[in-house]
Amino acid sequence: MSARIKRIVFEKPTTTEQVVVDFDAERLKAPFPLRCGAILIDYILLIAVPVISLVLGRFFEYDGAKLLNSKLSNAGWLVLILLVLTNFIIFPMFTGQSIGKFLTGLKIVQIDGSSPTVSQLLVRHLLGYPLTVLTLGIGFLLSVFNRKGRALHDFLARTTVVYGRRRKERREF
Repeated sequence: MSARIKRIVFEKPTTTEQVVVDFDAERLKAPFPLRCGAILIDYILLIAVPVISLVLGRFFEYDGAKLLNSKLSNAGWLVLILLVLTNFIIFPMFTGQSIGKFLTGLKIVQIDGSSPTVSQLLVRHLLGYPLTVLTLGIGFLLSVFNRKGRALHDFLARTTVVYGRRRKERREF
């Protein structure tokens, strides 16, 4: 009989980290007309919901105050609120894109090219967008004159909008 001794060797688990390589915000900045197209797509999508609910209300012969207080109209406004939250918070949180940005190939990233945090997205969309609207669009026009194409809401959230793909490299430790 032979006895074998097994030697157990514990290896240190390797971890991988994704690092953005060769990120240049100036080179990848989103063109202003494309940014306008993305926000226009988002706007049309959002405005279509209450308009469709009002048109359906008219189809079911609601008039005046009865139309505005109908369950159909209220459902339309509820769907609008859910769509706004999904389009401007949930989708960007997972993909960095709203529906308009997805269709135009744009993406929200941090200044260094990494994915934005939830707090950055909340600042960008809940504080930055209203401030941009209050400045009558001047905050959005900043992206035309800025080298990196950043608007007011991008400055507030420390983000930028890029056009193109990020190249990632895996590093093992």
